[in-house]
Amino acid sequence: MPDASSWTVHKFGGSSLKDADHVRHVAQLIAERGSSTAVVVSAMGGTTDTLLTLVDAATPLPERLVALDALAERQQAAHDALLAGEAAEGVAAALSADVETMRTVLRATEVLGAVSETAEALIAGFGELWSARLLTATLTADGVNAAFLNARDVLVVRHEAMGPVVDWEATRVRFEAWRAETAAEVLIVTGFVARTPTGAPTTLGRNGSDFSAAIFAALLKAQELHIWTDVDGVMTADPRQVPDAQRLNALSYPEAMELAYFGARVIHPQTLAPAFDRSIPLYIRNTFNPDDPGTRIHAVGDAERPVKGFATIDHLALINLEGSGMMGVPGIARRLFSALEEAGVSVMVISQGSSEHSICFAVPDEQAEAARAATETAFYAEQHQGKVQPVQVTRDCSVLAVVGDNMAGTPGIAATFFGALGQAGVNVRAMAQGSSERNITAVVDGKDATRALRAAHAGFYLSNHTLSVGIIGPGNVGSALLDQLATEAKRLRTQHRIDIRVRGIVDSQHMLLTDQQLNLATWGEALGEATTPTDLEAFADHIQTDYHPHAVLIDCTSSTAVAGRYEDWLKRGIHIVTPNKKANTAPLASYRTLHTTRRGGSARYLYETTVGAGLPVIQTLRNLVETGDRVLAIEGILSGTLSYLFNAFDGERPFSEILQEAKANGFTEPDPRDDLSGMDVARKVVILGREMGVEVSLDDVEVESLVPDALANGSVDEFMAGLPAHDEAMTQILQDARAAGQVLRFVGRIDHTGAATVKLGRYDDNHPFARIHRTDNIVQFRTARYRENPLIVQGPGAGPAVTAAGIFADLLRIVQS
Repeated sequence: MPDASSWTVHKFGGSSLKDADHVRHVAQLIAERGSSTAVVVSAMGGTTDTLLTLVDAATPLPERLVALDALAERQQAAHDALLAGEAAEGVAAALSADVETMRTVLRATEVLGAVSETAEALIAGFGELWSARLLTATLTADGVNAAFLNARDVLVVRHEAMGPVVDWEATRVRFEAWRAETAAEVLIVTGFVARTPTGAPTTLGRNGSDFSAAIFAALLKAQELHIWTDVDGVMTADPRQVPDAQRLNALSYPEAMELAYFGARVIHPQTLAPAFDRSIPLYIRNTFNPDDPGTRIHAVGDAERPVKGFATIDHLALINLEGSGMMGVPGIARRLFSALEEAGVSVMVISQGSSEHSICFAVPDEQAEAARAATETAFYAEQHQGKVQPVQVTRDCSVLAVVGDNMAGTPGIAATFFGALGQAGVNVRAMAQGSSERNITAVVDGKDATRALRAAHAGFYLSNHTLSVGIIGPGNVGSALLDQLATEAKRLRTQHRIDIRVRGIVDSQHMLLTDQQLNLATWGEALGEATTPTDLEAFADHIQTDYHPHAVLIDCTSSTAVAGRYEDWLKRGIHIVTPNKKANTAPLASYRTLHTTRRGGSARYLYETTVGAGLPVIQTLRNLVETGDRVLAIEGILSGTLSYLFNAFDGERPFSEILQEAKANGFTEPDPRDDLSGMDVARKVVILGREMGVEVSLDDVEVESLVPDALANGSVDEFMAGLPAHDEAMTQILQDARAAGQVLRFVGRIDHTGAATVKLGRYDDNHPFARIHRTDNIVQFRTARYRENPLIVQGPGAGPAVTAAGIFADLLRIVQS
């Protein structure tokens, strides 16, 4: 045998050994690690559960024997896939003998009408025997010097109130005797199983193979212990409940023990004790990602974060004992917990106020009645005298624990923890913290447990500037926005801690959803393959989570139906960012209700891009109003499309030809009449009027349409074909303006009295409206302060890229103010 100090112990669980392919993979991992390797194995996935059903006396014996045959066939199939010749025959013979032994035991229990603990332990442990034999034979066939060890031959335990206790002296003597008989360089050991001091079969309990691995690591004085499972290590929380859970690089033994006690996956609480006592580093690793180092558990963790992990225990009851007769009376706690001990009640959490007026504690839900009865019996006299109130029992509670060595002495940990729970609307029924400050525990209602876990995790592991984003309408503007987000997301996250997570995209037909964040490089293909039908309420439910600080819906449509949902979404606390003008030009009653909701809640409603695309038009107007300036009038060129048309219309080419070119280049709506009608500009005029405090509606705006009456109806093709017949009239208008030294501009205007117009106007060559380029928007604010020299905002006012940039800026405002 190799020298003791050179050994490394590995443990592989059922998920790592669930079939022949997985066993082959594990064999390769072991072979790569060479000599001085001990491997502790669990049963193949699902085997132990099946074995335990075999000893269920409520099931007729013939049915149990059929289940046994099916299990044996599954094992034999794995043998056949991995072994041949004498190796296969030997393992098959051992399997047949085991199955016959089990048949004999099952028939005996049928005759006796009961299943003893010894019989149950014997049968429950066959899965580990089969895994260990199969793996040993596979390695031997591959030329590895491997030996099989049935842990029942050496591992002696006795069962006490706190669980199985190893008889180290007896175990060490047996193990050293076994070692003296073998020269193998690789040991394959059965996990889970053991023997009692009298030699009877027993087990270490469910998930006991981890404990087995730690025991044999201690016996071998191993350098390291590796627990192989199906995850990359210990996570900050259960990823099944917290999608944003992260792998921890390192934990201290105390941190790991705390998390194990509170039910963290992959670690069995007893596993850590032998490793801790002998200072053996323990690694939690992924069988299917063997190059990943996993999580290291040793004497000292890392100081990267004060809080390492979160865990919950569900199905608890909170018992409360209170009364003035308890204050200052010695022995109250002793009497209470002695009574609970006598009743066999396990206490999970204890909380007592400094006034000594009450003690509350959490117990498993199934022990709630026993705990209540024991408590009332212990304090019967005090209750009868009115010194203690009737015992209060709150069922269906959960315990949430936050754990970390570096919590000690770090101000603000409790504030962050309870602040996160409060923000998530979670009521804390009781709390506890030890003097080590390594753990803070809160008792919450069971229905709130997942929300509490996610909120607490987000409070410590997500930036306060994390946004869960859903995009509605990935058309030209929506696509441009997604491209910009893809380009800038990493920079914003690393330099500014703004974490933008696009978790959903929806079009008129389907939704693309993910728990984490979408791949913005391939979203188009993914959405094209999506099969989930569009449901905006379900979409909003997905985007708004318990664990993201901000939920944002970005509406890139022009849909009245989508805009009609804004009020409900704002009430739910979902931020809205949109270039959609429909909500802000709705009837005044709806508009007032929407903005009352906006002002009364915490969610933001941002719509800068409804006027001027990416230009700061609305923000400028708000600054004027909020600083006390009196806005007298606003007028401007508010359509990038019409700005382009009248910049290009110089008389050299007919108006219809310029419109055709603009349509071909994507500068117009699919139906250019939507631009020429002036209604889009009218909506922008209404938005500006309402922002300046004027109660104006679309019906109040005097609109001059550029669509000839004869072409108002009919298809787009018919409109485009018929437009040249009206070129002469447009050319005449242009010539008249030029003769007067003026240009044509399509302008919207509103003043403080509510007078609003949208029309084609003539402006002198030196007017600011005459000095614009291509698709520029220009807005002129005439106010009490800027009466003689109006304030002007000018710049590109059309195109997907500039509109998307304006939406992007609004999105960032959510976390920048």
